[in-house]
Amino acid sequence: MTLWANPIHPINLIHLLSFPTMSKLVECVPNFSEGRDQGILDMLKAAITSVPAVRLLDVQADGDHHRSVFTFVAAPDAALEAAFRVTKRASELIDLRNHKGEHPRMGATDVVPFVPVVDTSIDDCVALARRLAERVGAELQIPVFLYGKAATRPERERLPDVRKGEFEALRAQIGTDASKDPDFGPKRIHVSAGATAIGARPFLVAYNIYLKGGDEALAKAIAKKIRTSSGGLPAVQAMGITVAGVPQVSMNLVDVDVTPLHVAFDAVRQAAQAAGADVDWSEIVGLVPERALRSTTESHLRLKEPILPHVLENKVREVAPPTVDGFLDQVASAMPTPGGGTASAVAGALAAALVAMVSRLTIGRKKYAEVEPEFTGILERAEALRAQLMQLGAEDAASFDAVTKAYAVPKEKTEERTAAIQAALLGASRVPLQTLRVCREVAALAARAAKVGNRNAVSDAGVAALLAGAAARGAAYNVRINVAALPDKMPGHALADEAVGLLREADGAVDRATKAVEAAIGA
Repeated sequence: MTLWANPIHPINLIHLLSFPTMSKLVECVPNFSEGRDQGILDMLKAAITSVPAVRLLDVQADGDHHRSVFTFVAAPDAALEAAFRVTKRASELIDLRNHKGEHPRMGATDVVPFVPVVDTSIDDCVALARRLAERVGAELQIPVFLYGKAATRPERERLPDVRKGEFEALRAQIGTDASKDPDFGPKRIHVSAGATAIGARPFLVAYNIYLKGGDEALAKAIAKKIRTSSGGLPAVQAMGITVAGVPQVSMNLVDVDVTPLHVAFDAVRQAAQAAGADVDWSEIVGLVPERALRSTTESHLRLKEPILPHVLENKVREVAPPTVDGFLDQVASAMPTPGGGTASAVAGALAAALVAMVSRLTIGRKKYAEVEPEFTGILERAEALRAQLMQLGAEDAASFDAVTKAYAVPKEKTEERTAAIQAALLGASRVPLQTLRVCREVAALAARAAKVGNRNAVSDAGVAALLAGAAARGAAYNVRINVAALPDKMPGHALADEAVGLLREADGAVDRATKAVEAAIGA
């Protein structure tokens, strides 16, 4: 397994202001039938992190298994949205008809488990699993089997039972064998994305032990001896396979409080030694909670990789979102990013947050019952715009990095350099233009909130409008300066013209909001 470095960008603005202080946190560990193409893995990662307030903790990919395991944590609703987006993306990128690997699989997104972490229960995760399964089945037309604690049938609690026969067998069985009817989605396998298992479970640790001596037959015999289904260790799933010519006992420890890592290791070692072989080394795939390691050491488990990068709590601490003070320090530094474009987007996000606050202070008040349906819609839209602006802030910093790289192309490569600069500057113009579009809408919502929202929060609506107006003007500046720097300015004229019109509309909304505030608060 290859453990990737921390995938969180140090200026990830999505995490800066949109990851709330929360009491509820779940872990999601989707497994994909792709472990070799870095480009595809990057796109899957992007799909997960496109959801505000999601922390991607770990990505592991294995070329022999042709499989990857992503681990992220989030509030329940955010976790569900990220899981859906990445499942959709995987269905577009991975074709099971061309997939071969050591690990059993039935889907492009093979399995999506939810795990309770902070102030959540297994029942909460069951509800999440069923909501996701219904959406995947309906919107993506992928058959979904509920497993683990979310299973609707006893014979579907164990993932190996659900996945039996893999993609090739299920392709013929679904739709013809009633016992293979999915819980959600069509009664036919998706032609390229296969089927997906979605469930809820306690914290599971994927753990592999490589043998020294013996062969695959011995690995299979040991796996059969130690797994729960054969009367072995409790809460253990195991199979014997060969990886890169070495026999491996591959295990899922489905409850490390029942069977810890060192107990599983000792059982495999004893069985191997009894057959004249031994354990060579072992590996943890993904993350493990601290409590699972209290009674063991790296040397006891013969781990090849350091154990600390696999500890869940360490990962959560590593990717804790940056503070506002930290972001301000970055803006104030001598580095060109984050700069004015990013600051404009963040200002717009603050404006949208204030609109959301005014909406919440309006909804549910008898005095404002007549406008409650309208403000319910304003609230939903403001929250969506807030998330979009945080994403645009991160994209603005990235677009400037692209401009820097374009200017770094050697001057003697005239055509290549000019083309790179043109493309990068157009990209760096389009991002703030989208920020301007969004801020124009935020300003309009703020103006409406100032006019008919809760009078006690009218000044907050006014501040929202002022921030949105400033953000819009800042974004317009960034469009104009990038267009002015284009080697070929013709494609930029339309962008600059649109910016002028959008800014005029944003200014009009700010004026309406200001008049409403002044009328409400008087002299």
